[in-house]
Amino acid sequence: MSSGPYREQRLASDRFLPQDPHVREPYRLTPQLALRVGILGALALLVFAVLFFRLWSLQVLSGTRYLDAAQNNQLRLVRVDAPRGPILDANGHVLVTNVAGTAVQLWVSDMPKRGRSAVVGRLAAVLQISAGELAREVAAQAADPLTPIIVKTSVPEDEVDYLYEHQADFPGVKIAQTYLRDYPYQSLAAQILGYVGEISPTQLAQLRRQGYSPGDLVGQSGIEATYDSYLRGRPGLDQLRVDSRGRVVSPVVPRQEALPGYGLRLTVDVGLQRAAERALRYGIDLAHQGGHWASNGGAIVALDPNTGAMKALASYPTYKPSIFAGRVDPRKLAQLFAPNANQPLIDRATSGLYPPGSTWKPVTALAGMEEHVFSAYQSIQCTPVAYYGLDRQKFTNWNPFVNQPMTLPVALAQSCDTYFDEIGDRFYQRGPDGRTRMQLWASRFGFGQPTGLDIGGEASGLVPTPAWRKKTFKTAWDRAWNPGDSIQLAIGQKDVLVTPLQMAAFYSMLANGGNLVTPYLVSDVEQPGGPGSPRVVLRRFAPPLPRPSGVDPTALAAVRDGLYMGTHSVDGTSSGVFGSYSVPISGKTGTAEKVVNLPGYPAGHVEDQSWWCGWGPSDRAKLVVCALIENGGHGSSAAAPAALRVFEQYFHVKAPPGVLKVVD
Repeated sequence: MSSGPYREQRLASDRFLPQDPHVREPYRLTPQLALRVGILGALALLVFAVLFFRLWSLQVLSGTRYLDAAQNNQLRLVRVDAPRGPILDANGHVLVTNVAGTAVQLWVSDMPKRGRSAVVGRLAAVLQISAGELAREVAAQAADPLTPIIVKTSVPEDEVDYLYEHQADFPGVKIAQTYLRDYPYQSLAAQILGYVGEISPTQLAQLRRQGYSPGDLVGQSGIEATYDSYLRGRPGLDQLRVDSRGRVVSPVVPRQEALPGYGLRLTVDVGLQRAAERALRYGIDLAHQGGHWASNGGAIVALDPNTGAMKALASYPTYKPSIFAGRVDPRKLAQLFAPNANQPLIDRATSGLYPPGSTWKPVTALAGMEEHVFSAYQSIQCTPVAYYGLDRQKFTNWNPFVNQPMTLPVALAQSCDTYFDEIGDRFYQRGPDGRTRMQLWASRFGFGQPTGLDIGGEASGLVPTPAWRKKTFKTAWDRAWNPGDSIQLAIGQKDVLVTPLQMAAFYSMLANGGNLVTPYLVSDVEQPGGPGSPRVVLRRFAPPLPRPSGVDPTALAAVRDGLYMGTHSVDGTSSGVFGSYSVPISGKTGTAEKVVNLPGYPAGHVEDQSWWCGWGPSDRAKLVVCALIENGGHGSSAAAPAALRVFEQYFHVKAPPGVLKVVD
């Protein structure tokens, strides 16, 4: 066998393995191997195709979008606050406006992840605020790092200069211009105007669809809350370019201009409002002089009886809404909730609940005449004491020296309790239906329900009924409606509760001849004009039309006669206050017993609430005034003189010195 390059002869050797038929031709590609190579090749082509198309998609199809995203990492849109609209009184006097302020913001997204506590500590030291409180806010803001924390508003110039000079030490800190609510008359009409504050999570969930955002300032009470959509305006947007550390590296570029809110014009007269608030303090001083040292609050409502326009709505004690402007100081806020502060945030005119006492007697009189329980000029004996019920429960008149027959006008003028006790018992004696008729008329007159004041927040009060007693109490005796319940209701005592605003609305019906009005505070929305240009009224709020009460004019005339005699007859309970006033005034005093918890007094201690409600002039009413002095004693000695001060301001007529009577 020849092989090799020289074709030499080689012999077969047994040192090699025998030939294998399966590898006889190893260089040949078998079908199985070809299939495997094809599969691997197809997979490789598929992988490279996917990578190619993905790269093409990123660079060609989505290139512009990713370029914008990269650029947006360098851009920041900053929200620009819109100035809230002003609030004016009926004559155009500014009650609430804005002042420019400097705010320090802290952007959590721009703060370093390490060393945040050190930044917080330095910032708190410069701005003189609580470092612990700021640290808690930073931790809470971690879920929303793109909403800045308003650290402080109205920042002094020296603190601003220091932060500018040491920007490197305060990453995430920005200086911004803002608007703060300003109150030229300070605490005047605070409960009416309300205040603004940062939107809460609950409010944001309700208002997000209306364009509200985290960090927005919204009205929290009063006019500011009810009409926030008109007052808030539309915020603007500014664009800034920042570097990787969040530092601004470009000028501010406005993207959307902020539009100021609209103005609101109220029905309130600032002069009358001031007089009403001063009259409250005067009434409290008179109560103190009379030995009623627990007197420390009250309310006065002044209302146009023909339209329902509110002329003054005063509550005492009061507060300064500026406390809530900007970042709230916890120390100042704590003062409002201190036990000796007597809850100044409560509007006693709309939310304070009190037994009305003798100011309720016109309700009893009208209901009794409408139900034919008695007639106006039928004589009913006014006695020092009276006894009713199977147990002969004793009821007394405030004046123990009177024992004579009286008609309704005389009984109203002298406020005889036992006269109206008799009317209440007659209602009771008519059986189950008669025991609810007085309450039905009271409900028709607006008691037991809000009056509909446009800023809301009203208490409904309580007109007790037999069904209410069964539902409220547990024992059989307490659940029963006894003669004393109808009798006490007839003189405005025991369970019945009203607000001063409800009483003012009822006396408006007496004053205007029988029509029920709906009190309101806002007359229109307007766009303030520029210098020398008039305002533009965008929307007027027409008052609801007065509703007929359905009262018999003859019955109403008898009640009006009694209320005129109450201020002008010799024995009238407020004739010492109004009898010599040149403008004829009609009205009714009230002294209502109420259980009051006072420091140093036993549980169940009772104090007298001083009431007076009425109108003037008597024959063509222009103004209704209802005054309440908490724990002030008799209505004639505290509330009536306070109400006179309001009439003096409204009519611009001073009253000669009067003689105060300590009567109901």
